[in-house]
Amino acid sequence: MTVTLRGLTAGDLDVLVELERVLFGAGAWSRQSLAEEIDGPGRWYVGAEVAGELVGYAGLWFDGDDCQVMTIGTRPQEQGQGVGRILLDALLGRARELGAGSMFLEVRVDNGPALALYRRAGFEQLGLRKRYYQPENVDAWTMRKDLTRNGPVTAEQ
Repeated sequence: MTVTLRGLTAGDLDVLVELERVLFGAGAWSRQSLAEEIDGPGRWYVGAEVAGELVGYAGLWFDGDDCQVMTIGTRPQEQGQGVGRILLDALLGRARELGAGSMFLEVRVDNGPALALYRRAGFEQLGLRKRYYQPENVDAWTMRKDLTRNGPVTAEQ
């Protein structure tokens, strides 16, 4: 499977809305929220395509010092095939280009595959946010990766 990355645009909103609903159910971002995120200040969004079809996406927010992973989502058919790792690597590379000192994220406590991906990438768990994901009231781990250490930053580390 060959994965190609490209920047997301407003033309991707229909597919993004569908992917959000499949991946996040009641907690999915609205079309308006997605549109604002893609074009928002300090935001960088990338899509993953397989055979010309958008199968995943990821977003990053840079506040001038640190970056925060806004989202990483991969269509169920491609989950477990490395698309999430490719997207995370793209976010880590962009954070390095921006000169970010750290990267932060929140991930559902019950999302074992995502937790494993982030741990393999060198993220450390900082704390637990109670009932973070609404309306499901599911807890989330807050995680951080130090980007100031030397060497390449990939999800393989």
